[in-house]
Amino acid sequence: MNDDHPDTPVPADLGTRLERTDALLRRVLAEVSRTPSTHAIFVDAGYVYASAGLLVAGTEDRRSFDLDAEGLIEAFIDKARTLFTDSRLLRVYWYDGARRRIHTPEQQAIAELPDVKVRLGNLNANNQQKGVDSLIRTDLESLARHRAISDAALVGGDEDLVSAVEAAQGYGARVHVWGIEAADGRNQADPLLWEADTTRTFDLDFCRPYLTRRPVTTYESEGEPPPSRDEVRLLGARIAAGWVGERGAGAMAELLPGHPYLPGPVDQELLVEAERLLGRSLRGHAVLRRSLRDGFWQHLQSRF
Repeated sequence: MNDDHPDTPVPADLGTRLERTDALLRRVLAEVSRTPSTHAIFVDAGYVYASAGLLVAGTEDRRSFDLDAEGLIEAFIDKARTLFTDSRLLRVYWYDGARRRIHTPEQQAIAELPDVKVRLGNLNANNQQKGVDSLIRTDLESLARHRAISDAALVGGDEDLVSAVEAAQGYGARVHVWGIEAADGRNQADPLLWEADTTRTFDLDFCRPYLTRRPVTTYESEGEPPPSRDEVRLLGARIAAGWVGERGAGAMAELLPGHPYLPGPVDQELLVEAERLLGRSLRGHAVLRRSLRDGFWQHLQSRF
């Protein structure tokens, strides 16, 4: 009998329904309690190459060393496994730059690894990554919003990543900022570290097994005379012509206001490309390096 509405009949099976509902809720709660939490690892590859390169090989130039990305990724996974107990790995996100977002052979090999997703931003004329931070923020925020992850390990150091951390935390995810020991000073922005739930730094001993310095040959060791200044100057013009076709006239014309100085990354890339074409090193040959730059600038100035 319903005391509030004495004329309303009570269904005979109401008690049975309540018992079934209660049993269903208990089963759901028990299943949820057994479901492990989930974590993902977000790696800013540009940060890893630059910081690990400086720490182990003394250079940020990717062409000067080989990185065992598969081994390093596995090491990150193992570390996460020890830190996030009772949690399963969703996947590793590897963020890098590529011209026209076309995978390099190295990036393609990384993309083929199990549980790894490669996400590519662009590279500008100065060989700098563009759009990577926004990709990280999009993935972090989306996964946190949909409760796909409970913990995120972010390997990076750029202050622009602060907004990505805040967005993920706003949906309840914990964000752990991982870094690589700086060869000198700091390589992570303080605001990024301040926003993190936890921080961790990987030292030289951790990084050394995954990075190998490439040998550099010299003219002296080969017993061969160096090329002439004119040969190197023509090579500089040839490289400039190839870059105009590859990167676009607009991107290369942006370098002209800086004459006679090239941005550091561009100057380094010019040197590495010249050494590749020559099959020889120009390190220690200041006169030839100036000739290389002269040829590069002469072509750009004649072209634009």
